[in-house]
Amino acid sequence: MIQDAQGLAVTTDVPQAVEAINEFIDQALTYDRRAEATILRAIEADGDCAIAHAYAAAYYLSQENWAGRVRAKSSIRRAVAGAERVSRREQLYIRGINAWGQGQIEQAIDYHVALVQDFPQDLLAVQQAQYHYFYQGDSQGLLEVALVALMAQPNHPLLCSMAAFGLEQCHQFSQAEALGQRATELRRHNPWAHHAVAHVLEAQGRHQEAVDWMTAYADTWGDCNSMLYTHNWWHVALAHLALGETTTVLRLYDSHVWGRAQKHTPKDQVGAIALLMRLELAGVEVGSRWRSLARPLQLRLAEHALPFQDLHYVYALARAGNIDAAYTMIETMVSHGHSLVGPAQNRWLKLAVPAARGLMAHAQADWESAIAHLTPVLPHLYRLGGSHTQQALFRQLYRHAIEQPERFTVQQALA
Repeated sequence: MIQDAQGLAVTTDVPQAVEAINEFIDQALTYDRRAEATILRAIEADGDCAIAHAYAAAYYLSQENWAGRVRAKSSIRRAVAGAERVSRREQLYIRGINAWGQGQIEQAIDYHVALVQDFPQDLLAVQQAQYHYFYQGDSQGLLEVALVALMAQPNHPLLCSMAAFGLEQCHQFSQAEALGQRATELRRHNPWAHHAVAHVLEAQGRHQEAVDWMTAYADTWGDCNSMLYTHNWWHVALAHLALGETTTVLRLYDSHVWGRAQKHTPKDQVGAIALLMRLELAGVEVGSRWRSLARPLQLRLAEHALPFQDLHYVYALARAGNIDAAYTMIETMVSHGHSLVGPAQNRWLKLAVPAARGLMAHAQADWESAIAHLTPVLPHLYRLGGSHTQQALFRQLYRHAIEQPERFTVQQALA
């Protein structure tokens, strides 16, 4: 065994594998676009290193699409095959990734939380647990797992950034801002810390400060993967939108959000969709942007990786005029929901499907249907994941439908 840079044992006798693992860990925590190539280099150095295969599987699963899941399967098999001869820490991580690959998210969380409690320096386990809590809508869990690790390493800049985001999601804004700033002081190249502070500034309506904060560190985002690069610029765009600077928002959409997106990547698509939705709610004409955005969504119709993503896809397809595709997607959401059991089934059938119908109705200016479908589920949509900022969009759409003057004209005519 060789210790990695976190002081954790890695079951391998190949130093080059551990060197690559160390690099991968840092890249994963900073959302570096080179992370995949790095972990494959570790596997090339030692194809029997089980934890390296588990890290590769986690990377592929985090893409939240079919292609990633297919690639993850072989990595999971290799990791599980070697699990009997590795350390307890590595076994817990492998079991957590295996559970994720099987769609057993609650079990995956349990493994990662147990791992963090016993090995708080394992920051990939912290990140993994936070990721799952985020898409379960569990802000408290997202915070608590980071705080457990933070007690052991209070000055680790990348851990501080994760804790800062957890604090913000639990509405502890002053602490979140201070910790995010501290994380940035400790390490300027810390895009998740920049992101956490941006959330605080947005939540408090400090929009010019958000522009100033984010653009001051934007030069460090060049090596970020497209997800975080476009998402951090998305936050800049939101601040400009709140300031009424819609021309700047359109320019940022074209140059730094959809313009820099990996067009077939789900999270990049979701960010672009959400920004167009907000622009239209602000009364901005977005031209042909819906049509160009919706083209690659045809790959998503039966994918159903996350209900939070699907809600955005349905809206975008409908706004682009692809009504049949939007209907097809909702139908396959229903089929997918029936294939699940327990809480997962309820999230899809009781929340995601009615919400998708409401969003599709809104996209078609059918205000009454939008209101009817969204009213019962709106208070519970946080359970589908997304940040408070992202969830606020659904409430904006609902208010927009309620406030439409045509509704009142029809009601007066029927009175």
